Amino acid sequence: MASLLTALATLAMLSCGLCEEKTVLQRAGVAFNNREYASLLTVSNGEQFGNWTWPEMCPDKFFAVGFSVRVEPNQYGADDTALNGIRLICAKDGDRSFLYSVESHTGYFGDWSQPQYCPTGVLTSFQLRVEPHLGLFGDDTAANNIKFRCSSNPVLEGQGMDWGEYGRWSEECRDGGICGIETKMEEYQYGLDDSTLNDVHFHCCARPQ
Repeated sequence: MASLLTALATLAMLSCGLCEEKTVLQRAGVAFNNREYASLLTVSNGEQFGNWTWPEMCPDKFFAVGFSVRVEPNQYGADDTALNGIRLICAKDGDRSFLYSVESHTGYFGDWSQPQYCPTGVLTSFQLRVEPHLGLFGDDTAANNIKFRCSSNPVLEGQGMDWGEYGRWSEECRDGGICGIETKMEEYQYGLDDSTLNDVHFHCCARPQ
């Protein structure tokens, strides 16, 4: 019996070599907000509601290599909010076995999508899809979706909603990549029209010398 258990344990260890390496994802929050950054990426089509909230930064030498979005699906006549949050996934030196996430303030509606990653490289610029203000009796959703460009050139698009239009691309992180996020968020309106995420800034950090 003992020899059978030993054989099974050995087989388990051998088969584990075929398993994928486990990825650890840890929430960074505001723990690394003293990180210096080189520039701020902005776009001109963000909406007017809400206030800028707190920034969150990837740890030193970590850069955003992927992202996920929090999206409320179509409410079919009830109040729509569309894009509620953007979460950056940060890695160091291309090692994706230990990751941090940052997201600033997010809305309360919808679910987070599965992360999307650059095949190689880091996120360097973005484009925001925004529905403009619809007036007093309209159902405002403000930000609906986002695209990122990777340093290796692919463009990644979030799984957001399709109201509104994409504006122009932001400037590009020239020496390094995106390393932080700050959101403009309309707080919960208690039964009135919620628009949640209205605009976003991303921080650019330089690569270590």
